[in-house]
Amino acid sequence: MTYKSTARRAGLAVSVMVVMASVLPTATADATAPRSGPAATAAPAWCPTVDGHQVDCGRLDRPLVAGKPKLGKVKVSYAVVRHSAPGPAKGTVAVNPGGPGETAIDKAEAFAWGLEGLLKDHDLLLVDPRGTGSSQPVPCGVTDAEYRFGTRAQQRAAVERCAENLGPKAAGYTSAATADDIDAIRAHLGVAKLSLYGLSYGTYLMPVYASRHPEHVSSIVLSGAYPLKLDPLARPSAQAVSSTLRRVCERSVPVACDGEQAVRDLASTAARLRTKPMTVSITTEHGVYKKRFTEDKLANLMFEAASSQVGLEPEGPSLLGQLPHALHRFVKGDTALLRKLVQEEGKSGSTVDQAPYIAVVCNDYRKAWSKDAPLPERWRQYNTALAAVPPGAYGAFSAKGFTEGTTDAGDVCIGWPRANTPDPQPTKPRQPNVPVLVLSGDLDANTPDASGKKAAAQFRDSRFFSARNMGHVPELELSRCVAGVSSHFLRTGEPGDTSCLRALPPIAVAPVRG
Repeated sequence: MTYKSTARRAGLAVSVMVVMASVLPTATADATAPRSGPAATAAPAWCPTVDGHQVDCGRLDRPLVAGKPKLGKVKVSYAVVRHSAPGPAKGTVAVNPGGPGETAIDKAEAFAWGLEGLLKDHDLLLVDPRGTGSSQPVPCGVTDAEYRFGTRAQQRAAVERCAENLGPKAAGYTSAATADDIDAIRAHLGVAKLSLYGLSYGTYLMPVYASRHPEHVSSIVLSGAYPLKLDPLARPSAQAVSSTLRRVCERSVPVACDGEQAVRDLASTAARLRTKPMTVSITTEHGVYKKRFTEDKLANLMFEAASSQVGLEPEGPSLLGQLPHALHRFVKGDTALLRKLVQEEGKSGSTVDQAPYIAVVCNDYRKAWSKDAPLPERWRQYNTALAAVPPGAYGAFSAKGFTEGTTDAGDVCIGWPRANTPDPQPTKPRQPNVPVLVLSGDLDANTPDASGKKAAAQFRDSRFFSARNMGHVPELELSRCVAGVSSHFLRTGEPGDTSCLRALPPIAVAPVRG
């Protein structure tokens, strides 16, 4: 759930912010407003440049695990993009782009573009969470490509190996620790209050921050949101896949497909892959991988990858827009188009270490078992929970197939050890009574509207809006309609005119033939 380089709600896909940045002119040091004072000589090499803005960067030493000084410290890096107008800043906006484990500092220019109006009189605080980007790495030896392309059994084994390699350091990867890092940086900078802006996993992290440091929060925006009390069996996403297919077909102009037929084709494809997977060769810049494309990998493609970047270029081709035709051809016996889409989506596999992702997911998120139970009892509890799910809860998929398609739910963390594991993040902490805006894209099956509404319900003074024809994290659309609503809210505490959220154009859909 993320602007992500390994795009996640916690999932895997291409970073939206990187894509946005690719359409922007590259800033140079000469174009950047001059720094003053110590920052002029102390700016580290990783400190970004943003056209028209001073950028100040630094690092803080933070305890790796609170209360355990023998485990040492970790360096956490931050960048502050300063406002452009004369006079003091009217506020500071802290942004987290998702993951868990997504970097923020390297996306400074893209964030500045999206929040251009707000940055006239507000500063922007970007923190690379511990273990990521410009912050100090604390790796566990599991790469993105290995984790992403592996079978479910291989993913579970990778989780166990990650925990073994981290040892007691695994307890240093929690949302609470990252929230406390952000607050330490806030205090270091002398900022009284932050406006919190969470995208994807950031919509989980920022409520954690708000509950731990309520006196330092002025307002909150959550985009591509899900609640702290998330479903460990991932049912909202499963249910949203079918509704998303129906919507893209119904809204296509001219009508390109029948939504009900698309859902039937999806069910047939899932059933066939359940018994007869296909092997797909995927070439990345880091090597060639053999992906066993099963029902679970189809599920991941449908709810995670297909939700990414939807609406960025509505008239251009997209994974979601091509899927109805690809599924129909697969049912007819032609696997070529679906195979091609899987190969294209897989090119983004990377060698980034997954410790910041795996450890946060396995430490923090709700599970369908007790963390204090031994492994055989965990499996009994998990299988009992899955068996209790009523028929139809997973739409076109089987319960096993869909849950194994998630990289942050189902049974993936079942082997995460009891030792060095903090208690899961509380799901109903007391939140500050501040204005909260929650946004979803109505074509997002990763963090669907149903999850966004539950995220909004965590707060007393919240407003929820769904952006029509948008996917995961709707800020990605280039008209800046959604970013404009967010910016207005961060400045005023009110969403202002939201009519553009209902007028965003439908995406192009490949006609279903044959």
